[in-house]
Amino acid sequence: MGIGLCVLVAPEIVVGAVIVLGVVVVAVAIKEALDAYELRHAYPEEAGASRGTKAAPREAVAKRKPKLEPEPAGQDWQPPMPPVPLDRAGRASCEPVPVPHAGEDDPHNECADNFPPNRYPGMDVLVGGVRFDALQVGVRVLWEIKTHQFDSYNTYIRKKEIEKELKQLEKERAVADACGYDFVVGVSSQAHKLALLEADFSLNVVVTGCTR
Repeated sequence: MGIGLCVLVAPEIVVGAVIVLGVVVVAVAIKEALDAYELRHAYPEEAGASRGTKAAPREAVAKRKPKLEPEPAGQDWQPPMPPVPLDRAGRASCEPVPVPHAGEDDPHNECADNFPPNRYPGMDVLVGGVRFDALQVGVRVLWEIKTHQFDSYNTYIRKKEIEKELKQLEKERAVADACGYDFVVGVSSQAHKLALLEADFSLNVVVTGCTR
């Protein structure tokens, strides 16, 4: 009641109070503007976040590292192939390099080791970047061994099997020829031999008699 009475009695006090309050409000506004200016220049990413932008925190920017290559998925990973020696021209070398047998087919591997016989028992051999089942002892002859139960296949399966084998054998024979090796295909039965020769009479096919 006392303050109200003073205001009513002395209007000039009211005007002075309004002027003082206005100066205070302006001073506060200037102070906030200066603080915001300093914030934008000192920490632009934090200021951006306060304005609703997508600036990242300094810690996240510091920890971010460029991805050089995608991470391989576990189920897609394959074991590396054995290194292929190169000649002086940078091509796959024709020097034979023994490597472990590719598969765990024991009857097949036993036939490859014993029939030619294999210069490197228990091993395949890389020549010109291509894997062969055996390199024959004492001569320059590379072997591809087949121990399929070819005689038990029906006509359709036999045809498909021969088509698949021819693609493989043509590639292997070309590499063997280029590197100065003879190339022989060993099969378990006469029927398999005749089917291959009917498809390509130029092949050198030998019946090994190896069974499964």
